[in-house]
Amino acid sequence: MKITAFTLALGMMSAFSAFAAGELRYGVEAEYPPFESRNTAGELEGFDIDLGNAICQAAELKCSWVETSFDALIPGLVAKKFDAINSAMNITEQRRKSIDFTQPIYRIPSQLVGKADSGMTATPEGLKGKTIGVLQGSIQETFAKEHWEKHGVTVVSYKDQNMAWADLLNGRIDASLVMSAAGQAGFLSKPQGKGFGFIGKPVADDTILGSGIGYGLRKGDEATKKQLDAAIDKVRADGTITRLAAKYFPGIDVSIK
Repeated sequence: MKITAFTLALGMMSAFSAFAAGELRYGVEAEYPPFESRNTAGELEGFDIDLGNAICQAAELKCSWVETSFDALIPGLVAKKFDAINSAMNITEQRRKSIDFTQPIYRIPSQLVGKADSGMTATPEGLKGKTIGVLQGSIQETFAKEHWEKHGVTVVSYKDQNMAWADLLNGRIDASLVMSAAGQAGFLSKPQGKGFGFIGKPVADDTILGSGIGYGLRKGDEATKKQLDAAIDKVRADGTITRLAAKYFPGIDVSIK
């Protein structure tokens, strides 16, 4: 299912919550395929888009979408520019200080993408002297700065992931830390990804990387949480999450353990 520019525009018209009127406005950063991106016709598409529509249908709500940069999603939610964040955002304790979340919906590991013959390893020692690109405001940015930057690794943050891929191709950075599905679909599976690959195993730190991906909600918005949690239960039970994961993330287990 795809979202038209008209529907997107409707979501941006009002600074007031439309949720009570039966419309749920999602905040999204639309430069992170296969989670969310625009096709050649300018329409939003991806796993989060299809899943968001399915959840709205289960909740008997209409969806609209408000685009912003990833690092502006939480401020935009707090400012009531939209009702929920639906943009592959992991649930972390740091983010819980500012916003609430639905229950976890799915989980994706994070991995480094770089030259296949680089000889790098995803460790502080293996990356010393290297430059790593990350999405600004992401858990990957937090992980890289916490685990690698103090060991002589340069961490460069980007407004969107496509900018990081461009710099990787041009040699301005040595690798990029991303969700594995975004690395595969957004870069490695494309012609420009030839000669590149995943570097080592997924990184691990549950405190930083979180307990899974959910929808961000304003603090204290229990009514929205209750309605969306019930809808998430429905789409999990009817197999929608599994079906969409097989379409967008073949071979990746996205289940919440």
